[in-house]
Amino acid sequence: MNNYNFVVDENFDQKRIDQVVAKQYPKISRSKVSKIIKTELLKLNGQILKDPSHKVKSGDQIEFENLIEETINLIPKKMDLNIIFEDQDIIIIDKPIGMVVHPGAGNYEDTMVNGLLYHCKNNLSGMNGEDRPGIVHRIDKDTSGLLVVAKNDQAHAFIAKQFEEHSIKRSYLVFVYGILRPLHGKIETLIGRNKTNRQKMSADVIRGKDAITNYETLEVFKGNKIPDISLVKCILETGRTHQIRVHMSHKGNPILGDQTYGKKIKKIRGIDQEFEEILKSLKRQALHAHTLGFIHPTTNEEVFFASELPDDLNKLKNRLETLKN
Repeated sequence: MNNYNFVVDENFDQKRIDQVVAKQYPKISRSKVSKIIKTELLKLNGQILKDPSHKVKSGDQIEFENLIEETINLIPKKMDLNIIFEDQDIIIIDKPIGMVVHPGAGNYEDTMVNGLLYHCKNNLSGMNGEDRPGIVHRIDKDTSGLLVVAKNDQAHAFIAKQFEEHSIKRSYLVFVYGILRPLHGKIETLIGRNKTNRQKMSADVIRGKDAITNYETLEVFKGNKIPDISLVKCILETGRTHQIRVHMSHKGNPILGDQTYGKKIKKIRGIDQEFEEILKSLKRQALHAHTLGFIHPTTNEEVFFASELPDDLNKLKNRLETLKN
């Protein structure tokens, strides 16, 4: 194992230790730093530390051993990746629903990463670990839309910094039950693990990470044969796990098709049968990563990409348009 040690600079006073270590050693990702801490391989002022969120002070002594992870043999696989832009530094992918971004939980062959390895012939950044080459950020398996992939470490570090500083411009389109009040606004909460179900996240927590979602109601669908439904644009200031899904549910307007944070479909008297069939056939949350903008790592110019609603959500929208008053 490689050993590292350094003294915390005054610029990092009162910063999280996982952030500080990742800043000090850019080739060690923050997620890996968290694993190092949880594996009890890091000492703060001579004492083993177990909390990645612990805030350090100027002059603190940090020493740790780099975690040697089990080698994963990822197999490149030919896939139909919907690449909408590519250059020597980045790839922009419009991910379909059902595609897992990176390997895990027994799936090491049918992920977007496997397709990227085939497409790029292993020319991907390695900053996020062996199992996540090129992956700067991710979206859920059952969320569609835009992702940026880094083809080298320099591009990865440059874009990851923008995510960390919340300067990335991301918007999502989402169909929710009911009408949000007010129609436009900002949701600010903490988000942490649900106390009773650790697989879920919750905004009803005392300890968690700051989460900020700006939203704008684009259209309200009201009609005699449909429940009230709103099409909403969400702009993220932070990128917490399941953030939009948690915030919409917390607001009382769960996302259509969300099996985790949504509501059970009740039989509505007089409901339009075609709409009901569309709703039943929706095998995912009605959430789409619509736009993505950031500063390019080489040109230093802003780049912006957009993805229209996929077929299943477009079909839903068209039927709602037909049935609204």
